[in-house]
Amino acid sequence: MDLSVPRRHGEVSIRLIRNRDARVLQQQLIDNRSWLRRWEATSPDGPVSFDMRLGIRRLLQQYRDGLGVPFVMEWDDEVAGQLNVWGVSRGSLASATIGYWVAEAYAGRGITTVSVAMATDVCFTALNLHRVEICIRPENHASLRVVEKLGFRYEGLRRKYIHIDGDWRDHYSFALVRDEVPYGVLDRWHRGQVPPDAARVPPADRI
Repeated sequence: MDLSVPRRHGEVSIRLIRNRDARVLQQQLIDNRSWLRRWEATSPDGPVSFDMRLGIRRLLQQYRDGLGVPFVMEWDDEVAGQLNVWGVSRGSLASATIGYWVAEAYAGRGITTVSVAMATDVCFTALNLHRVEICIRPENHASLRVVEKLGFRYEGLRRKYIHIDGDWRDHYSFALVRDEVPYGVLDRWHRGQVPPDAARVPPADRI
């Protein structure tokens, strides 16, 4: 499967990031600063300079090294955000993690849900992975709705897991394995066959 070919469903598409995306993505991050700051990964060592061009080059190098797949999310061929498949492990793990952000102007259109479904299907088919994980802050209700709609299975609470917005933050962990979606995540969702309580967080873990 050629990962350079965009995946599309309706108005939503995902494609590999390009060096020439740097300008529009950097401008979106600037324009959406207040929208995204609460969910942005930070460094415990203090502020770091941000260079989108350098960041894209590093992401593409990781892609060439087989360590990740950096996607751009689009709505009607307009850039709406980023989705990264990262931490790809081969061998006995055969797993990866998905992270993403969407610009405020495109929120509420189902872009993230469709993009996550397509990216997960890429992981299970093109990358031949066994497991895909998404970790979400308990306060991020929009992202929790994504895993609920797609039927990612709740796996547990990770205390102080990732440095976000200036501090170590708790995250909920959700995952799917390939055997759970033999015809794909997107197909299962559209067929209305998503287990209704797969992503339910038990009362003991709720924050």
